[in-house]
Amino acid sequence: MTKIVNHWIGGRTAEGASGTYGPVTDPATGEVTTKVAFASVEEVDAAVAAAKEAYLSWGRSSLAQRTTILFRFRALLDAHRDEIAELITAEHGKVHSDALGEVARGLEVVDLACGINVQLKGELSTQVAGRVDVASIRQPLGVVAGITPFNFPAMVPMWMFPLAIACGNTFVLKPSEKDPSASIRLAELLSEAGLPDGVFNVVHGDKVAVDRLLAHPDVRAVSFVGSTPIARHIHTTASANGKRVQALGGAKNHMLVLPDADLDAAADAAVSAAYGSAGERCMAISAVVAVGAIGDELVEKIRERAEKIKIGPGNDPASEMGPLITRAHRDKVASYVAGAADEGAEVVLDGTGHTVDGFEDGHWIGISLLDKVPTTARAYRDEIFGPVLCVLRTETYEEALDLINSSPFGNGTAIFTRDGGAARRFQLEVEAGMVGVNVPIPVPVGYHSFGGWKDSLFGDHHIYGNDGTHFYTRGKVVTTRWPDPADAPTGVDLGFPRNH
Repeated sequence: MTKIVNHWIGGRTAEGASGTYGPVTDPATGEVTTKVAFASVEEVDAAVAAAKEAYLSWGRSSLAQRTTILFRFRALLDAHRDEIAELITAEHGKVHSDALGEVARGLEVVDLACGINVQLKGELSTQVAGRVDVASIRQPLGVVAGITPFNFPAMVPMWMFPLAIACGNTFVLKPSEKDPSASIRLAELLSEAGLPDGVFNVVHGDKVAVDRLLAHPDVRAVSFVGSTPIARHIHTTASANGKRVQALGGAKNHMLVLPDADLDAAADAAVSAAYGSAGERCMAISAVVAVGAIGDELVEKIRERAEKIKIGPGNDPASEMGPLITRAHRDKVASYVAGAADEGAEVVLDGTGHTVDGFEDGHWIGISLLDKVPTTARAYRDEIFGPVLCVLRTETYEEALDLINSSPFGNGTAIFTRDGGAARRFQLEVEAGMVGVNVPIPVPVGYHSFGGWKDSLFGDHHIYGNDGTHFYTRGKVVTTRWPDPADAPTGVDLGFPRNH
């Protein structure tokens, strides 16, 4: 029997009423294993209404009440991390260890939310004038929404909702329809932890659900992670409807390798960062920039390591890389490799013909490595979101920096060098939101914020960390003067209030 994934509204499962369902496949076999209900406008409205009703009490709840529930949720999440990882592997295809790592990184933000008391401390200035005090406080927004991608079905939602509900908001999540089960399990664990009904809701679907969230007058803010074209649409549409927006877009992350770098360490890092999670992550290294005469040696070291990667089903402990999420995406990724030579690149490894014995109908693609890629090639210009690594050559650091800064994306970047002065210069001069120094994937820990520059971010706030707390709250300044009982009435004064 095919499994059906329904919505979660008002603290309980809500069966899909629209009559429209989407298929969810096991990427390793190509088999449709699940149907996910697609929400109608009315079902989205029901989720928002439940969140709005819950906000009346949740928005006024104590910090102690919120954090107590979040501590319970954290314990449950930790206890069920293997189960959640299995759901991710079954629907996304990533190997189990990678799925466990995803849950662990989500837990970091739950940790931050459990300590939200410190983040929400206000400020007080006493006696700014005679018996006048000024206080700054932060308050929740109301109903907020998250729209999340397929590549991290547990982690990216946890970048959003723990902080949002810790700050006193209620939340409506629209996860990817390609791997929806993890989001429902998170909802169940939140309910088990004691989260009041309606504080966290999940609606599945497509553009109908997304567009309704962007237009709904009771949704105060929208968080999004996905491709740049959709991020731009989300930001433009939601902003036009008066909402606060953080929309994280795509990437083309460069790794600069200077001639003095440890080439073995650089090659290890490039392979891990380019091919981990089958390249389906916005922080993947997809372009290595080799400076000077090291290019040939570096490419050979990358090739040697890449050829040894074990590709297979995500639930096989021997597998190091799994399949891609869908057949259509697999074919799109393969098209970049197929056309690379005609655009001037040298194809060192071509993984487009890869299959796995016994799983011939899975969404398989092997490792591809392209060398001497011109900046005009599609494989360089576009975010491929697959296991394809481009290597570009430059003669100088300055030329490499200009190449990186000319990219329309500015998500993450890295430099490999033994020279501290060069690394310091790079971190100041490169135009990207996250920089690694001998670290290939510089994803910040939960108490620092994640986000890029240029076409990798639309909106003023990065996600989680201090930026996350500020995004899910708004400031208020309160000026007070209490009369001294000994004061006589001063009468009416129509002049501007005096501070001195």
